Amino acid sequence: MDTFMKASDYIVQFLVEKNIDKVFGYIGGAVAHFYDSLDKNGQIEIVNTIHEQGAGFAAEGYARMTGKTGVATATSGPGATNLITPIGSCFFDSVPTLFITGQVNTYEYKYDQPVRQIGFQETDIVSIIKPITKYAVMVDDIANLRYELEKGYFLSQEGRKGPVLIDIPMNIQRSEFDLDQQTSFYESAEYQTYLEKSDIKNNIRTAVEIINASKRPIVLVGGGARLSDADDELNRLLNTNNFPVVYSLLGKDLIKDDYTYNLGLIGAYGNRYGNMALANADLILVLGSRLDTRQTGTDLKTFAREAKIIQVDIDKNELGSKIKADLLIHSDIKSFVESLRQHIFTNDITYWQEKVLSYKEKYSSIVGIDQKEKIPNKIIHKIAHHLNPHDSICVDVGQHQMWVAQSLETKGEQRVLFSGGMGAMGCALPTAIGATLGTGQRSIVIVGDGGFQMNIQELEIIKRRHLPIKIFIMNNTNLGMVRQFQELYFDKNYVGTKKDYSVPDFEKIGNAYGIASSTARTNEEIYQKIEEMLADDEPAILDIRLAEPMTTVEPKLIVNKPIEDMYPFLERDEFTEQMIIKPLDS
Repeated sequence: MDTFMKASDYIVQFLVEKNIDKVFGYIGGAVAHFYDSLDKNGQIEIVNTIHEQGAGFAAEGYARMTGKTGVATATSGPGATNLITPIGSCFFDSVPTLFITGQVNTYEYKYDQPVRQIGFQETDIVSIIKPITKYAVMVDDIANLRYELEKGYFLSQEGRKGPVLIDIPMNIQRSEFDLDQQTSFYESAEYQTYLEKSDIKNNIRTAVEIINASKRPIVLVGGGARLSDADDELNRLLNTNNFPVVYSLLGKDLIKDDYTYNLGLIGAYGNRYGNMALANADLILVLGSRLDTRQTGTDLKTFAREAKIIQVDIDKNELGSKIKADLLIHSDIKSFVESLRQHIFTNDITYWQEKVLSYKEKYSSIVGIDQKEKIPNKIIHKIAHHLNPHDSICVDVGQHQMWVAQSLETKGEQRVLFSGGMGAMGCALPTAIGATLGTGQRSIVIVGDGGFQMNIQELEIIKRRHLPIKIFIMNNTNLGMVRQFQELYFDKNYVGTKKDYSVPDFEKIGNAYGIASSTARTNEEIYQKIEEMLADDEPAILDIRLAEPMTTVEPKLIVNKPIEDMYPFLERDEFTEQMIIKPLDS
């Protein structure tokens, strides 16, 4: 790297040296210097989106698929505030990202003056987003630029990963920068504090003893296992020992569906067979999951009431914070699993393996307990059947998200990207853009009619760059998830979900953007068009008009019910027969 250059050129060269080849953004006056430097550097590309929120979600998709730090940039004021939702998404789902915002010149910034604003579009974005970042700082002195860039990048990838924001005033961006006069974060005492490692040897021995003493063990895989890149080690552990496994929403793609003892999604909208298995286990090994109420049910006393729990997490603040565990281990998941694999497990779990497979055979995700096909789940199943092994599936938020989590069978190197903690409608389309640009592989978008309208403008990027992205709109002409909630708790007052809500003609909109678009209504037509659409890599949209607009996600956990007792409820005799532990209603 040259030692003397323009500051904005240094920022770009810094990113290049971190092997980052894409920056997502929207041009504005306060980032014009940064944009110009990006465009002049032949080793990195600026992807100019249509809205800053699209840029933020695209950076998230890029990071989740490549493991690199995703970078998004926006101008001061409204540009920066439009990044807030994707910043929050990356914070809650622990995605390594760097958000670089422009700011007014330091001599136009109000600092502590008792006025609302001095510079045009001046906004204190650092104070606004500090609670949802690992680190946020405004670089108002050129002498601090190297230190803050190095620190920000390091923190995005360190420990529990997440977003960092660096706010850079215009006069700093255009300043002359001398690398030799700069202080490095990596040579600081602050950096040394992050290098302390904990010794988990004693915890490993205890964990092995607890596992060997169990007769009904189950592994619960969360998003932390994916973030630690533990998939290979985890699959070796499972295939060697044939442990049953379930997953949270963000753990779905770690264990593919060809693993015999994969029991699927658990929690409020989990597969019935997965919840039954989790409830009847006598040991739960929790890998990178925070055990929130979406997984445990709202009455925490009923969860794992006859099981021991081993919880492993990179974030020590999550350990035991919601559910009391018998053994808490502060560790990176990959390191823990690597250590665990060095041990031999001697417990006989044959009966347990047979029992969980009987749950899986009896309670299908695409056929209800009334023996009727669940058409939305069947559609997802059909999509999965025609996917390529390297596809990434980007899923928006709503009923379709749960249908995918329940019924999309994964294979090969496929990834499934959900918005977990933030649950941001409108995330899937721009996330797919980032995923495809990061990998060069095809992406699949599965979205509802509500979420699709939220960032529909990013279709222009797909058309402009001719990206291999396929979009399936699960269109029931209402906001089904909240509408289902209104059915249960608000006497079917569908305000906002059906009343004063409408859907445009997506086929016409897609074609107006220059993307091949069509509509399907009958099941036969839907299945045929799915197969045809997935036969190539051309960008395309299919508006799937669901025949039954009052769609539901089933099974569903009702408030204060234990996870094994899901609605629609099993007949009590059958329910009791399937339980190993004592049912609560007995």
